[in-house]
Amino acid sequence: MATKEKTKKEKKEKIKKTPKQKRRVALKVFLSIILIIALLAGILAVLNLVGVKSNAAFVRDNIEAVKYEKQLNPEKDDKGRYTFVTDEDFKVLQITDVHIGGGVMSSAKDSEALNAVAAMVTAEKPDLVVVTGDVAYPVPYQAGTFNNKESAKLFADLMEKLGVYWCLAFGNHDTELYSYYNREQICAMYESRDYPHCLMQAGDKDVDGYGNYVVNIKNSEGKITQSLFVFDSHSYVDGDYFGIQWKYDCVHKNQVDWYKKTVKELTDENGGEQPKSLAFFHIPPQEMRDAYKEYKDAGNKDTENVKYKYGKIAEGGEIICCSNYNYKIFDAFRTHGTQGVFFGHDHLNNMSLNYKGVQLTYGYSIDYLAYAGINKYGLQRGCTPITIKPDGTFEHTQENYYQSKYTPVKDKEPVDLEHEMADETGGVDNPFAEE
Repeated sequence: MATKEKTKKEKKEKIKKTPKQKRRVALKVFLSIILIIALLAGILAVLNLVGVKSNAAFVRDNIEAVKYEKQLNPEKDDKGRYTFVTDEDFKVLQITDVHIGGGVMSSAKDSEALNAVAAMVTAEKPDLVVVTGDVAYPVPYQAGTFNNKESAKLFADLMEKLGVYWCLAFGNHDTELYSYYNREQICAMYESRDYPHCLMQAGDKDVDGYGNYVVNIKNSEGKITQSLFVFDSHSYVDGDYFGIQWKYDCVHKNQVDWYKKTVKELTDENGGEQPKSLAFFHIPPQEMRDAYKEYKDAGNKDTENVKYKYGKIAEGGEIICCSNYNYKIFDAFRTHGTQGVFFGHDHLNNMSLNYKGVQLTYGYSIDYLAYAGINKYGLQRGCTPITIKPDGTFEHTQENYYQSKYTPVKDKEPVDLEHEMADETGGVDNPFAEE
């Protein structure tokens, strides 16, 4: 009996793997895992390419240039700033939060977003489109890709095919930390010769962010009637590198200093008269939250500081997702001629309030992708036409996409136009919002 047990033990010892053999097995397992990952990545890349090519073909083969009676063409002044010249009304169209995923998982929704933008731009015939952030949304579990350049390129190709002048403020999603391309690289693509209708400029290298610049409107006498300031409001702060805690950034102090300096330069160029201006960026300023709180505390009635114009705060919990930091850009606006500020970021909010003499306005979003189920709703989707008068005053409205005047290339998708998304789903609650 003992002999049999000994024999079994000897056999087991004989088949034991040596350290060298164990390393070989481990290496084979590791290489097999790498091979499987590479194979899956390759398959996903091919599928993503198919989706992107499909939408690129849609833009190439179906989108036509906007037909203008007389299109205004900007020129650069001696300081490299784009300038339009007109003695008539100047029309700006704010588009925000397009959220193109650029991958196989988002291909159908990307097509709807491109379709909607094309329909509204074609009907509105603006002199300039200003996009207040989040063109791209390369979130892998919704888009199937990390490639934010594909999203940016799809949108830029669309705008170039439309033949409309446009510019952009970066949003928090345009260049996520895990995205393939950073702000500098995406900005360089927009500024390239491939997109002559894009007026985005990287801006001063000594100023934080990419895309701090100004576009001017002058009359035939050379007077600046309106300056359009665009800012990078950045992404996340305080270690929230992936944005999962919703700790958002804002316009920084050296950007405020740049704005003040630029206004002074423009005032000097304007014969000592400070030009009126509008500002565009992605993340709303703290003062929008302050204004809404004052308005709400007053029973949804105007106060000495707040005057209601239109719209709703429809995010779940009536949230305004702004930064907890404030470098006083709003105070600078009040003293340096900025009459209105336009932003996006919160896709269900579309309210416009005048706060202490400055109009604060959420643009309608485009988003079909980022908020779960938002493609099934339509009350929040549209654009914001802004008409600038020859005297520098301005008017603006919110225009819902689901109107007969907006005729897309493809049929509009069926949506719920009876209910707010927040009413049905509770919106998108932010657990980190301040009470």
